[in-house]
Amino acid sequence: MDQTSGTGQPQRRSPPASLHARILQEIEGHIVSGRWPPGHKLPSEQALTLTYGCSRMTVNKVLTELARAGLLLRRRKTGSIVLPQGPQSAILEIYDIGDEVRALNLSYRFEVLSRTLRLPTRAERATCVLPARRKLLAITVMHRADEKPFCLEERIINLGLVPEAATAAFETLSPGPWLLHHVPWNAAEHRISAEAALPSVAEALGLSPGAPVLTVERQTWRPQETVTRVRLTYPGSQHALTARFTPLRRLETPPADQT
Repeated sequence: MDQTSGTGQPQRRSPPASLHARILQEIEGHIVSGRWPPGHKLPSEQALTLTYGCSRMTVNKVLTELARAGLLLRRRKTGSIVLPQGPQSAILEIYDIGDEVRALNLSYRFEVLSRTLRLPTRAERATCVLPARRKLLAITVMHRADEKPFCLEERIINLGLVPEAATAAFETLSPGPWLLHHVPWNAAEHRISAEAALPSVAEALGLSPGAPVLTVERQTWRPQETVTRVRLTYPGSQHALTARFTPLRRLETPPADQT
């Protein structure tokens, strides 16, 4: 029943939030507040359906939205875990593209399109920290989601720092997660841009030449020499980078008598 305001006009109550919205807000609140810290494993989808008295489809939709927002990492066999929610943008983190695809509840596979052992080009020596005669592994990989092109990976690996990459099969792990498992690094740089697809890239991704694409270029170093440089190209109409973060807590100025 509507309430009446002091002016005599009926005052409508706000409609109750949908169950989907309530579940989303509660789980997001647990994560943002720190009640569920990074690395915390969420209850299974089945357990959440019992807790909220809803369908598994509703729970799946909520978890998918939270994964897209960068709050969760979803794995089919091990469930969902909370991702770090630091002050920096989530797009600066280095994630496995396979996990990115699986977080969308899509099937994932990758294939190595080409691999070549060679010396750095003049352009690579200008943009990377590489000795002139340093041998590189140049490798191109296609990442697929439900068998459709999801991301084209074009990477060089410094064999002076990572000699085992020359013979790595890259059958079960693509180069990105393989490097994270095998090689420590102490600095990274990202460059993100919207571009028009070159003919070779457009053909690989099944796009028209000049179609919009999103590119992420990343370079890592150890300690003063490039470990790897990669260019990741996503179809622009099918991909978005989402970042969610909280502002840094302002530090209070200490009293004058403290050192």
